[in-house]
This record gives sequence, structure tokens and C-alpha cells, in this order.
Amino acid sequence: VPGLRASGDRCRETLFNWLAPSIRGARCLDLFAGSGALGLEALSRGAGYCDFVDTSAAAIRQIGLHLQTLQAGDRACCHQGPALTFLQEYRAVHDIVFIAPPFGKNLVDPICERLAGRGRVSAGGFIYIEMAAHDRTPTVPANWRLHRERTAGEVAYRLFEVEG
Repeated sequence: VPGLRASGDRCRETLFNWLAPSIRGARCLDLFAGSGALGLEALSRGAGYCDFVDTSAAAIRQIGLHLQTLQAGDRACCHQGPALTFLQEYRAVHDIVFIAPPFGKNLVDPICERLAGRGRVSAGGFIYIEMAAHDRTPTVPANWRLHRERTAGEVAYRLFEVEG
């Protein structure tokens, strides 16, 4: 898919080390899924379920094929469309949310605002945000506490925990 930027191996490894105590059985949401690398990794590490959201039909088809190969189709659902629309229409509670949008599109703050409502992310749940290192720190709800953050080259990534 043109313009697709998969999360780097180094970032993913660090992220899943951070999430290791919380991933088993978690309900995940991979917004701006692209290659699906984050959600697929979560499933491979024991997450109970993952919703994948992307605007690209080709990306969603490819994720579906990966899910079939991994025999994980019963633990996931692929949704084609904009992330903001998905969050407006779909009301499930998730334990871990991955937000890794295309850089330079100013998509992080509106997504965080939409996720701020009660019942969107479980208490004690995590929100992972990946963005360009030169972008300003995202504006997040008051009950999201920065758990960890790192920069790798041109990418800054942060993990927030939702306080009860």
C-alpha cells in the first residue's frame, strides 16, 4: 500500500516488553492498522481479541489473509474506514489501543479526544501512540498517565496508562 509505514522492529520489541504483564487475554484495538503489525503481534503474544481499523481496502484484505494464516480469524475483526468514524460508531471497551497514524496528518489529538469518554478504554488499560519525533507531545485526557516513552531515530513512541 503506497505510503504505508509499518512500526519498526525495535519500537515493537520495546513496546511489547512494556506490555508483557498485561497482554494475555487483552482486548486490543489497532487504529491506522496499515500492515497490522501491532495487532498481529499482540495476538501472537496472547491477546484475546483485536479490532483492526484502516481506510485502505488492500491493507484490510492483507490483514485478513494474515489472520487466516495464523488461524486467528475468530479472535479478530477487520474494519475498513476512518479511525474517527469507527470510534464514533463502535462502542466496545478495549484494554490496549494502538495509535500509529501516518505522520504529518494531525490525527493523534482528535483520536485521543474521542477515546477520552468513559467506557472506551478500560481502567488500567494502555494507549500506545507512535508519531514523528519532531511533532509536539499529544494532548491526552487528564486520566492518562505517561507510563513509558522513547525515541528511535525519527519516531517517538509513548505508552499511556488509563487511571481508574
